[in-house]
Order: sequence, then C-alpha cells, then structure tokens
Amino acid sequence: MFEKILIANRGEIAVRVIRTCERMGIRTVAVYSEADADSLAVEMAGEAVFIGPPPPGESYLQVGKIVEAAQRTGAQAVHPGFGFLSENPALPLALEKAGIAWIGPNVRAIEAMGDKITSKKFAAEAGVSTVPGHMGLIDSPDEAAKIAAEIGFPVMIKASAGGGGKGMRIAWDAADAREGFKAARGEAKTSFGDERIFIEKFIERPRHIEIQVLGDRHGNVIHLNERECSVQRRNQKVLEEAPSPFLDKETREAMGAQAIALARAVDYDSAGTVEFIVDQDRNFYFLEMNTRLQVEHPVTELTTGIDLVEQMIRVAAGEKLAIAQKDVKIDGWAVEARLYAEDPYRGFLPSIGRLKRYSEPPSGALNGGVVRIDSGVREGDEISIYYDPMIAKVCAHAKKREGAIDTLLAALDRLHVQGLQSNAPFLSAVLGESDFRKGHIHTGYIAEHFPEGFKGTAPTEFQLKILTAAAAFVHSAFVRRAQRLTGRLTPPPPPGPMEWVVLLDGRKLPVEIEFPDEAVGGGAPARLWAPGVAAAAMTLTTQWRPGLHQFAGELDGENFALEFADLTEGYRLRHRGFTAVALVCTPRGAALHAKLPAKEKGASARTVLSPMPGLVVSVDVEPGQSVKSGEPLMVVEAMKMENVIRAEIDGVIKALPVKPGQSVAADETLAEFE
Repeated sequence: MFEKILIANRGEIAVRVIRTCERMGIRTVAVYSEADADSLAVEMAGEAVFIGPPPPGESYLQVGKIVEAAQRTGAQAVHPGFGFLSENPALPLALEKAGIAWIGPNVRAIEAMGDKITSKKFAAEAGVSTVPGHMGLIDSPDEAAKIAAEIGFPVMIKASAGGGGKGMRIAWDAADAREGFKAARGEAKTSFGDERIFIEKFIERPRHIEIQVLGDRHGNVIHLNERECSVQRRNQKVLEEAPSPFLDKETREAMGAQAIALARAVDYDSAGTVEFIVDQDRNFYFLEMNTRLQVEHPVTELTTGIDLVEQMIRVAAGEKLAIAQKDVKIDGWAVEARLYAEDPYRGFLPSIGRLKRYSEPPSGALNGGVVRIDSGVREGDEISIYYDPMIAKVCAHAKKREGAIDTLLAALDRLHVQGLQSNAPFLSAVLGESDFRKGHIHTGYIAEHFPEGFKGTAPTEFQLKILTAAAAFVHSAFVRRAQRLTGRLTPPPPPGPMEWVVLLDGRKLPVEIEFPDEAVGGGAPARLWAPGVAAAAMTLTTQWRPGLHQFAGELDGENFALEFADLTEGYRLRHRGFTAVALVCTPRGAALHAKLPAKEKGASARTVLSPMPGLVVSVDVEPGQSVKSGEPLMVVEAMKMENVIRAEIDGVIKALPVKPGQSVAADETLAEFE
C-alpha cells in the first residue's frame, strides 16, 4: 500500500480524498494555486506544494508541475479527483515515466472512453446501444446547422472532451444550432483546451441514469447499481439520487450488464461511470463513460457502504477487488444536492466573493436520516472566479426515498451562507415539489417547472406560522434586551402577553406572545396567539438568542430552522424557497405604518451592467447599432461558463466601455443605450 499520495485537485474533492487517506493511514500532499493558498485542503494535507497562478491553465492543468510536485515530496501515487487532468492521458503517461502510480484507469481506457466521439464508436462496436448522431468533427456553425437538420431537431451539441455540463447546448432549429455551436466550442476550448464538437439526437423528456462500475487489474469488474441525475440546469446536474425511482429490477440488471461489458472491453481497472439516457419506455442509450470519480459518488457510497476513493487506491496499489457482484446491495435511499455560489433569483448567475458567514449542520443523524456534507470551504474563504462555483455537496440517507428527501431538506434549512448568494432556496423548492417527490422527473424538469426562472415560492401555512412566530420572538428578545440595557429609561412592560403586529409579506398579523418568566429564550417555551395564521394558541421552543443568524426550534412539537438577518428596519427571514421581510410593530405603530405613502419606482436605467465579475470574451454589437430586446450584446465568462448578455430593451447602442479580453467587476457598465 502507498505511504504518501498527492492529490492533483482542489476544493471539496481534494478534502474528500484526504479524509479517506487519513482513515487508511496514508500521508497526503496537496497542490495549490495562489487563489487556494489558504484553502481547507492545504490546511488538512500533510504537505502542500505551490504550482502557480489562479488560472487552471497555469496551475492545475500543468502536467509537468504535478509530476514535479510528486517527485519533490516523494509521493508514490497521484489521485486526480474529478475535472482538471482526471481524464487527460498525458498525466498518467508522465507519471508512469517518472515511476509514480496513477490512481485511475489505464491509459487505453481513458483514451477510448474519455473522448465522446471515440467512445460512442467504441460502444457501438461493443454492442452497447447508442444515440443516433454525427460522430465526425464539425468545423463551422453552418455545417453544424446542416448536420443537425439531417439528424432531425432537436439535437444536442456537445464538446468531445466535455464534462460537468460544460460545452453543451440543445438546438431546436438551425439558428439555435449555429449559436449553440459557437458557444459550445468556446466553452470547450476554455474548459478543456479541446474545441472539437459533435452532434447527436436529443431525446425529449429523457432521464439521465448512470451505472457506477469498479474494476481491478486482475480482470474483475462489478457495478454498484445506478444513480439518477435527471434534475439538471443547463446540462449541469443539480440533484442526484440512488437508486433511481424509475428503474425496475430488469432494466437495472440490463444496464449494469452493458456497463460491465463496456468496461471489460477496455480492461477497466478503477472507479468509473457509464452514463445512459433513458426514455419514458425504459429504453436506454449509451451517453458517455466518465473514466474518473464522479461528483455524485456519495449517494452510491451511502447506499452500498463502499468507499470508492479507497477502492481506487487499493486497485492502483495492485490489490484485487474484495467485493463480488453478489455482495453489492441497495441499502435505503440517498439524495445529493449541489450547493453552488450562484444567485437563483438572477438567472443563476455566479455569485463570487467571500463567505462572510458559513456554517453547516454536523454530519450524522438528523430528522430520522443521516446527513453527509462534502465541502472544501470554511467561513472566511473566497469563492473565486477561476473555478467551479460549488460550495458543498449536501447528502442525506434514509430507509425510504421520502425520508431521504425530508432529511436533505432539514440539512439545507440548517446551512447558513452569507456574503454571497447560494442556490439553497432553489434546491429546497425543487425538493419540496410534488412532482419531484413522486419521482416524475426528466432532464428538462427545471426548464419545465420554472419556465420564467426562479422567483421564490409562495408560503405554506406552516411557513407563515414559523416566520410569524420567529419574528415576534426575535423582536421581543431585542426589546427585553434594550430594557435591561437602558434600565429606567424604558418603562417596564406591563404584566401578561406582549402585543405586536407582524407585517409579513403584505400581511398584517396581530400576535400576542407570553413567556413563562422575564427571560426570553433559554429553551423555555413561549405561548403565542396569532389568529391570522393559527386558530389556536401555539407553543414555541427555541434556544435562539441575539447574535445567532439561524432561528431553530419547535413550533407545537414540529422542528424547523430558518435563516435570520437583522436589518436596519425589520428582519429578513427565509425558509426554503420563501423569503420575507418582517416588520414588528406595536398596534399603534402598525396603524401609523399603514398611512405611509408607497415608494415610487424609479425609471429603468438605460445601461447594461455586468451581473457578475468575469472576463469579456466577445462583443457582438457596436456603437450606433439598433438592437431588439433579447438580442445578444456580448459574452462574459465566469467560473468556466460563458454567459450571453442580452439587451433588455429595444434601442440604439450609445457606448461600449468594454472590449474583448477585459476583466469586469459585478455591476460594471457593459453597454449604454441612447
């Protein structure tokens, strides 16, 4: 067994690999760029080696620097994680030359399966069912449109070396094909250094289901059941689960058999994933094979009890698999949510900055299930423009699917992210939808259920109760504290309940709250009367105190947790997809507040501002040009994704203060209209 392993990656996957190595008694080496000098992975590793500036092309994608770092530290093997060089045969070849082990599959498998065009040809020859398409290279937008028309719309335009949703576009007509080809090729070149593109038939309302395989260097190959990854946004997986709520035993066995056959054909000898798209009749087609560890591997580990990173290490060390196919079971259900630094209320644009506050629930038992969180950040860390915006993977396991979903919701409720936006409200909204809970999902689920984007969710009766109760409790706590601090300057409250009116999301809710003694909090239950949200008195128990940014407790015996922020005027409260500002007044104050005039809305600005920090890739208009609402103006790249900036009004371009290659900050002016 290896004594020291270098992890050629960053963020949560580097931390994930380090933790398994620690459990196995293996020393670790981290590599880091300037942006990651103070990262959690660097802190946890036994040693760390600096490899260059923040851009991946100058650090994490430099094969020579990775090999040199391994040689310098005496690392006997390298684990690539996922992304970066994990599917680039140049790294294992260079490591072999240096006498260092590669914790991944053999180069033949990487070359055959890592390239989407080659892998589809290979799979077809091996008897694996494949999607109709054009596997040859495509050189121009016009050629892409012509080929797409021959295949038949809709089609999927994909980067040959792609992965993680990068370099992928759906085209519904020739115009889409031209624009999608340019965008996909641009992303492919930026993310993978390979701009080759191919096109295949897009199967409508498909499910994305993948089979986890595991092989050794002694001819043994098994599969570890399936994962369903159908809930996606822009081809990027958002929620994953194991097993699939759609597959039956026969389909699972058939998909597993094909995955094993494909793996055997290339003598596969590590952890890998064979991805399929499955239609509504459970016909399945080979999509691609990822010759690496997947982002969503925790749900497989939670339902099988098998540590995939450990198995990869043992296989690379020459050990035989100690697991036979008959040993692989399905234990309960697991669901994973990808927590991203992005603003779901602004079209999921990247939200880059410092985590001024960050806390997560501890791994372990919660709400009848078990929580696992894989993260690579701490409070105070910065989410950089240069890398994927993932903050953490929040996972839950329970005996049944519904229990796993409920545990995951409870875990997301207990996350606190401040300083930048996260997609937590959106994740909770999807998990709470009836169609998702019934398992009625497909790869177009988000576009279908949120056609106008995410605007938040309407409050449930329970949410109105907990937000009203929390606002009244918090305000009472602040008033009591002020009374203690000011002494005789504030008259003592009269005996009996405190009377408030909670102005919540346009609602005027009278509330009476009574405490068993003068202390507020400390776990003593409070009694509330709020006829606007509850017919009977409610009992609230909480340990909340001023200074906490999360309000957790029990309302009539039902657990909840919500995000809390003390504003200049009122309190911002969020529970899952519902956010509201609560203003708590005396009855007299509420009456006066109702007489205040409504604020007038300002006129729409005739400027286009950058929605996030990024790099201007191209400018598609010029001063004096007339444009229509929705017409592309320019492309701004952030976190390896190209974002098309479009006109929001009809007008004439007055000025363009930016040019291609220029870095821009959030809210920096990109264009001005006359």
